[in-house]
Amino acid sequence: MIRFIVSFFVFIVDVVYGNRSYARFYVLETIARVPYFSYLSVLHLYETLGFWRKADLLKVHFAETWNELHHLLIMESLGGNRLWGDRFIAQHIAVAYYWVVVPLYMLSPRYAYYLMELIEAHAYHTYDDHLKTHETELKTQPAPQVAINYYRDGDLYMFEETQFTSDHHFRRPSVDNLYDVFVNIRDDEGEHVKTMGALQKPEARQTFKSPHSVIELIADQAEQISEA
Repeated sequence: MIRFIVSFFVFIVDVVYGNRSYARFYVLETIARVPYFSYLSVLHLYETLGFWRKADLLKVHFAETWNELHHLLIMESLGGNRLWGDRFIAQHIAVAYYWVVVPLYMLSPRYAYYLMELIEAHAYHTYDDHLKTHETELKTQPAPQVAINYYRDGDLYMFEETQFTSDHHFRRPSVDNLYDVFVNIRDDEGEHVKTMGALQKPEARQTFKSPHSVIELIADQAEQISEA
């Protein structure tokens, strides 16, 4: 089933919208962010019923939805949602997709995360190919204000929560032109891939920490060592 879902997703994004970049990215972002909604819904259900509680997963998955929302807003600012038919297709697939991922996540979180890892990897390569093909053109165009607000001038806490950092330092990317914006979106997708991979480990549901929790833990350990 995982392969079928991914193949369908790739068909819609690459074949149906292959020649219309911004409409293609609008559809990609509308559909690709849906699993995070599904994860949050199931986690909130478990919490409500008293089955299981894990605040770090809720934090990270919400930050990921916030991240993908801003990718979507960027595509809308570039005209990706201009046609009614594109909005209709993307939104109706997204609704159906939500109800596919909810039971999948309840039955097997590992497979639900694997599904998202494949989709985010596809998104990473899609944006990477776009950057390589249109580098010169993108560098001549200004960054949309919504991208500047999200990546540089706004409250960066939510942006930081999506970063699967190995060196425990948060990204502070440039947003000087449209090329920078697409680099940032591509790199965001790469962070999601790493997070989805980490969450497939058997112990992940008990041991996973959000980026800020990791940094706070390291700071506490360093303070304890200095006081010893």
